[in-house]
Amino acid sequence: MLPTEKEYFIWSDDPKGFGVKVFPTGAKSFVFQYRTAEGRSRRFNIGRLSHVLTVEQARKRAKELYLDTLQGNDPMGHKQKRREALTVGELLTRYTASPKFALKAATTRATDKGRIERHLRPLLGAAVADLVTADDVRRARLAIAEGKTAGRVKTGARGLAKVTGGTGTADQSVTLLRSAYSWAISEGLLADNPAAGVKVAQSGQRETILGGADDYAQLFRVLTQMENELRIRRPAADAIRLIALTGARRGEAAGLKWRYVDLRTGQIALPPTAHKAGGRTGKPRIIGLPAEAQAIIARQPGGEADDFVFRPAKGAGPLSLAKPWQQVRTEAGLPENLGLHGLRHSLASHLAMSGASSAELMEALGHKQVSTTQRYIHFAERARSTLATRAAAMAIAGMAEAEGRTAAPVIQIKPQRKRTTAA
Repeated sequence: MLPTEKEYFIWSDDPKGFGVKVFPTGAKSFVFQYRTAEGRSRRFNIGRLSHVLTVEQARKRAKELYLDTLQGNDPMGHKQKRREALTVGELLTRYTASPKFALKAATTRATDKGRIERHLRPLLGAAVADLVTADDVRRARLAIAEGKTAGRVKTGARGLAKVTGGTGTADQSVTLLRSAYSWAISEGLLADNPAAGVKVAQSGQRETILGGADDYAQLFRVLTQMENELRIRRPAADAIRLIALTGARRGEAAGLKWRYVDLRTGQIALPPTAHKAGGRTGKPRIIGLPAEAQAIIARQPGGEADDFVFRPAKGAGPLSLAKPWQQVRTEAGLPENLGLHGLRHSLASHLAMSGASSAELMEALGHKQVSTTQRYIHFAERARSTLATRAAAMAIAGMAEAEGRTAAPVIQIKPQRKRTTAA
C-alpha cells in the first residue's frame, strides 16, 4: 500500500465493509463502511494503524461492527453524537477526574492542572476532541513555546502567578494532552490520538548542573548573604539547601511535614501520596539525610505532625520556591536554565561520576525500577545514611568552602546484599 498524490481505499471481504484509507503522507486509517436500515451509506472510523491498533485488532473491531449492523443497529448513531459533543476541554476535565490521573503525585496533579488551565484549555478547549488533528496540536505547541499563552493568573489567596510558556512547557503540555487522549481511547470515548505523532524533546537530554564544589560554594554563600540581608526567608533558603544536599524534588522539600522526618535515624520517609512515583508504586520514598541536611531540619521551629517543616510566610499551602530560587540563581551568577530540578540532577550526576551503580542512583533519587528485570536494592539505615553522605559529597564540599572549613573525606561503600539461607 504505497501512498499516492490522493488518498484512496483498499477494501476487504473479511468482514464485508472493512477497509483501510491510505493518505498521501503514508498514514493508514482503518474504516468500516455499511448501510443503515434506511439505506444510508455511512463510514465508521476505527482508528489509525499504529503499535496501539494493529490490523488484526482493527479487523476484530470491524467484525463487531458488522454483527451490529446485521441486527439493524447503526454503530455511528449515539456514539457519533457523543463524540461530536465531547470537546477537548470536557475531555481534559474528565481525565483529571479519572482514577488514572489520581495515581499521579499531588504535586504532579497540581502542575498538570495548571498547564491545562493556562495553556491547553485556552488554545484547544472549545475544539471537538474527535476532530482535532496533529497539525492543531503542533500549532498549539508552537503558540505555547512562543509565549502566546503567557500572562498573569490568579492563584487564590497568594495573589498572581506569572505564566511564561516556553519550549519546555510546550513539550510537557503536548505530553499531557497525549496522555489524556490515550485515556479517552482506553475508555472508548475516542478512536485516535492526534498528539501521538507530535514530536517533543526527549526526556533525559543533557541538563545544566552545578559543575563542582566551587559552584556549590557560590550557591551556599549567596544563600547565606541574602538570608543575612533579609532578602530571602530562612525557610526558603533552607529548603533550597536541602534540595542541593539530598536531591529531593522541589515539591518534596516544600511540602515536607514533620511526621515524615526521623532525625534519630537520619531519614525522611515520604508516604506514597507525598512523592511523584508513589501513586504507581504504592511504596514510600526514603531520603537519607547527611549530617548537614539533618542540621538544617533540626534548626527549623518545631510544629505539629502535619505542619510543614519549612513554613510559608502566609497561607495554608506549602512554601513557594519559584521566585526565591530565581533571585538566588541570578545573584549567584548561575546559568539561567538551571532550575531547582537541576540541583537534583547535579547530585545524581556527581554520584554517578563517583562510580555509583544504577541501583544506588535509584535508591538515592527515589526513582522507579531502571528496567523490568532490575530489582530494588534495600539498604540498611546505616548504609542509606552513608550513601546520602556520598551522594551529597560535592555539595558538602561546597558548603564547607563557603563556610571556610574543611569537609570530611567521603566514605565509599557498597550496597549491602541480602543474606540467603539454605532451605
